Amino acid sequence: MTAPIAATEPFALFRDWLREAEASEPNDPNAMTLATTTPEGFPSARIVLLKGLDERGFVFFTNRQSRKGDELAANPRAALIFHWKTQRRQVRVEGAVEQVTDAESDAYYATRPRLSRLGAWASRQSRPLSGRAELEAALAEAEARHPGDTIPRPPHWGGYRVLPARIEFWQDMPFRLHDRRVFHAAPEGWRIESLYP
Repeated sequence: MTAPIAATEPFALFRDWLREAEASEPNDPNAMTLATTTPEGFPSARIVLLKGLDERGFVFFTNRQSRKGDELAANPRAALIFHWKTQRRQVRVEGAVEQVTDAESDAYYATRPRLSRLGAWASRQSRPLSGRAELEAALAEAEARHPGDTIPRPPHWGGYRVLPARIEFWQDMPFRLHDRRVFHAAPEGWRIESLYP
């Protein structure tokens, strides 16, 4: 039988669970559902990749002129879900969102493959596309402008950090008597509670 969740600090527990998922998940153990809100108040969700984690929060990168960027500009709050099927675990995060610094965005952008960096220039993410040929032409144009390996980061491309106000860890248990532990951010540290499954 799986042991109940006993941790008292959420970031250490999350790192442990992510490490275990990295050993068992066949693809993208750092994949997470990012939920934002449309201007009309509807939820809007998609999968992105976790690219950084520190004691402030969870970091991902994108085109800030994309739909998610527009939604975060209008309402800088988001929810994340990590689901590791092989581990039978889930983590839910809710909180405010801030842009990471230019230095953080530059540092991550420099680690991306060359074509991914060129793609950040070529893609008008979330905007209508007449066909694949239009995207390929934009990529060729970006490559002509930046023929070497030194490709500056586009000003519209960068990172966001979700600053958790609430982190819930869910672990499958026999007979659907699952284990749920919630960490609430508080001035004095994390307040912890357990929830019925």
